[in-house]
Amino acid sequence: MTVSKIDLLNKQFSRGVFGYSRVEVDQFMMELAEVLGEFADVRKDMRKKVKRLEKTLVEYRQRDETLRDTLMSTQKMVDDLKVAATKEAQLILDEARLKADATVQKGHNRLAQIHEEIEGLKKHRTQFEIQLKALLHSHLEMIEADSSERDKVEELESKLKYLKKVD
Repeated sequence: MTVSKIDLLNKQFSRGVFGYSRVEVDQFMMELAEVLGEFADVRKDMRKKVKRLEKTLVEYRQRDETLRDTLMSTQKMVDDLKVAATKEAQLILDEARLKADATVQKGHNRLAQIHEEIEGLKKHRTQFEIQLKALLHSHLEMIEADSSERDKVEELESKLKYLKKVD
């Protein structure tokens, strides 16, 4: 049974010769004791529940703080990793540029060397052509000189044949 404040204020006991009816008062007191006992139990349970909830709240706050700290640490680590990655990427790019520049420089040097070799070969070819022309020219002169001597020899041979026939 539940007894409210209004029930208490409006409760009227019947009057007897010696005052209020003892049975009614005792019965009402029992009901009040029962209600107060229930409220005390509920209050005790509520206090336990509040303590549990406060403890849970403290744990959640600690977890929240731990998570916040972890998140902050993680964010700092991410930022540090980004900075380190950016620096490493810049170093890699710088190294790649240096290697590329060195490779291009080697290419230019090799190209200059090839041009020098080509110029040397052209000079060599020109000298060879001059020497070959001179050799051919001297051989041609020899052939022409030989040809005039051959003509003389043939003329002499033909005269010799004629003389042999005549004899």
